[in-house]
Amino acid sequence: MALQTAVAGPSFLRDLYTAAPYNSASFNRHQNLMSKASPNHFIRSIASNDIKNGKHEYVYTRFPPEPNGYLHLGHAKSICLNFGLAKDLGGRCNLRFDDTNPEKESDEYMQSIKDSVAWLGFEWDKLCYASDYFDELYGFALELIDKGLAYVDDLSAEQMREYRGTLTEPGKNSPNRDRPVAENRALFEQMRDGEFAEGELVLRAKIDMASPNISMRDPILYRIRYAHHYRAGDKWCIYPMYDFTHCISDALEGITHSLCTLEFQDNRALYDWILENITLQKNHIGEAGKAMPRQIEFGRSNLEYTLASKRKLIQLVNEGHVNGWDDPRLTTLVGLRRRGYTPASIRNFCAEIGVTKKDSVIEMTVLENAIRHDLEANAKRAFGVLDPLKVVLTNYAAEQTESFVVRNHPKDESMGTRELPFGREVYIDRDDFMLDPPEDFFRLGPGREVRLRYGYAIRCEDVIQDDAGEVVELRCSYDPLSAQGKTADGRKIKGIIHWVSAAHAIDAEVRVYDRLFNQANPGALDDVTEALNPNSLTVFDNAKLEPSVIEADPQQHFQFERVGYFCFDSQDHQPAKPVLNRTVSLRDSWAKAAAKG
Repeated sequence: MALQTAVAGPSFLRDLYTAAPYNSASFNRHQNLMSKASPNHFIRSIASNDIKNGKHEYVYTRFPPEPNGYLHLGHAKSICLNFGLAKDLGGRCNLRFDDTNPEKESDEYMQSIKDSVAWLGFEWDKLCYASDYFDELYGFALELIDKGLAYVDDLSAEQMREYRGTLTEPGKNSPNRDRPVAENRALFEQMRDGEFAEGELVLRAKIDMASPNISMRDPILYRIRYAHHYRAGDKWCIYPMYDFTHCISDALEGITHSLCTLEFQDNRALYDWILENITLQKNHIGEAGKAMPRQIEFGRSNLEYTLASKRKLIQLVNEGHVNGWDDPRLTTLVGLRRRGYTPASIRNFCAEIGVTKKDSVIEMTVLENAIRHDLEANAKRAFGVLDPLKVVLTNYAAEQTESFVVRNHPKDESMGTRELPFGREVYIDRDDFMLDPPEDFFRLGPGREVRLRYGYAIRCEDVIQDDAGEVVELRCSYDPLSAQGKTADGRKIKGIIHWVSAAHAIDAEVRVYDRLFNQANPGALDDVTEALNPNSLTVFDNAKLEPSVIEADPQQHFQFERVGYFCFDSQDHQPAKPVLNRTVSLRDSWAKAAAKG
């Protein structure tokens, strides 16, 4: 075995192999979660009442990501909320790209977002882009100027911060605040025509520099950017700000309920102010909307030991701390997908954590249990030995072979059966043998007896070691009368271990992942690399698998009995050189370690 890194303490293999028996109560709870109606929450109640009271004909939501990175688990909650709410209430949902920052956006990110939404199982009613509305947005900006509600300002960024005031002190008006309307319009048109440098001028709303809500202190509506836009090309050198773009895009699409996280709560007043002060024709408001869209905020759900900041994720990717955006240690949706998480497990995770009015911190076990429950019900069983140790059954004929017919799932007959080949030489996991085992070690040791799962009882008679003292082979005897879980003399055998026939074993590389960070809140650090877990990946490059694994569909998930859940790696796997990823262990070994203190 070649260990590129070592698995962090509490998730080392011995913990994985002592997993508790299958919990039927947990399985039933998972089945109930999957079958029950979508959970109720305050946003669903608001939307339902709006339809009931005739405010809207139907619910129309949108998921509006910026195409400046790959989606992560936090986005999945918003996806499930927006698309799920529309689906549950018989409405519609758009996928809209908030593409107003040309320096950071790309077709690659846009395509990845579309793929992730579709992978989660959702279909959008319309595919929209904020850049589709650049002409309309420019026209609305001119309208605000003409109404005396917007002005062109030449204060520097530092001066603007000084004039803005604080949470306890009001701001003060810019010297440019009372420019004549005609001058503001002419300057704004010159900005559009590229006659000024970046940062030289901005367009600001004229609201109230003394407002207790700092978001209303003459916010910027447009800034100058000389950057090629991945869709609009070089047509524009001025780009609208998010707060100006978003509410108008909602109105133009006829969105009824604009759902966003709590950090936008203070921006709601600006959202409403903009819509109240521009002229939206009837054809600007979609058929669902009898009223203007309403912004509603919900709490973020921050998952422990993970990172949600796109800026910091980009740092990890660009500096090579992870192997791309789809590194299975990341909670990007492409990373989770490559690791083996299923769309159903992500949707059920989002249903489990719910929608609340406050931010929350979610334990990693909630996510891991979501995929465990899904795969417990749907993954075929198989044998995989990650760190092989050869066992020779000295009293088993060298030329003899046989096979055991076993079920692919202990609770689902529809998954069928498979033949498990057996011969004189088998591999067991090195961790299932100890030279000097303690009394409560119910696996193999010198003179000790265990049962090979589905097979025979074997007793260790001799241990072969190399010059360095490492155990390289075990010589054992087998009891030919002990098949089918029985013994001729009725003796009880406590230990049961998994195995693979050496003559039929498939060589494979198996990657075992642990948490990428060793701190619960790595995002709070200025330098997230300080929290990286150096033991987040272990590679077993000499694993041995039973033949049924390589014969399976590449999309198939497996439970390697007593080890964990695995899938083929979507990037590196080849039939001639199998590569598998561990999706999740059979149980939460971190929680066990914490309980021990």
